[in-house]
Amino acid sequence: MKKNIDFLYEVEIKSLLGSKEYAVQLRNSIITRGGVFTAKNKQLNHYFNLSDTKHFQNKLKPFIESSKRNFFEKIIARGDNFSVRTRDTDGKVQLVIKASVGNDTNANGVSRMEFESKVAMTIEELDTLLLKTGLNYQAKWSREREEYKFGDINICIDKNAGYGYLAEFEKMTNSEKSVNLIKNELHQLMAKFGVEELQQDRLERMFAYYNDNWRNYYETDKVFNVK
Repeated sequence: MKKNIDFLYEVEIKSLLGSKEYAVQLRNSIITRGGVFTAKNKQLNHYFNLSDTKHFQNKLKPFIESSKRNFFEKIIARGDNFSVRTRDTDGKVQLVIKASVGNDTNANGVSRMEFESKVAMTIEELDTLLLKTGLNYQAKWSREREEYKFGDINICIDKNAGYGYLAEFEKMTNSEKSVNLIKNELHQLMAKFGVEELQQDRLERMFAYYNDNWRNYYETDKVFNVK
């Protein structure tokens, strides 16, 4: 019998690498230790502010993949703090919703509920639909991403507009009880690779600065430094 999965939890820890040199060192270390390169892509991620969740749910449900509509309704019903995004990955468009777990934030927290659904439209068309539904832009982000698998852990090396080079160590689970165990597992792996967690308080300051100035960085190579 197929197991019923109500929610997927994303446990993700970020590390600010800084220069391209450190990104190359991490890439080489992943491969040397047995990691596998899986993909390379360019992404546009557009973040939106959401207030009227019921209206949002009613308007977007027809555009959600039919197999994911129950999950879509459940995450809207359970969550009370959401990060809504449209994502274009080399022309493939998704609606992404993240909701916080515990004290973590919905946008940048280490552990979050996550929902993704493919949408049969361009990112501009999906953005227009969200704007007509009453959402408004928080910021637009762009990045180049390399993806690796290390056992059942996903590692991404990103070149982000504004942030520069960043690594993400991520593992998904359907059990909220396992979140803390996974956090420890990710921290141990990061220590082996010699990278440190980007602390949440600094990450929030960086996120706030970018949101206020995103038009200066979106789809550019410009980088800022916020301590």
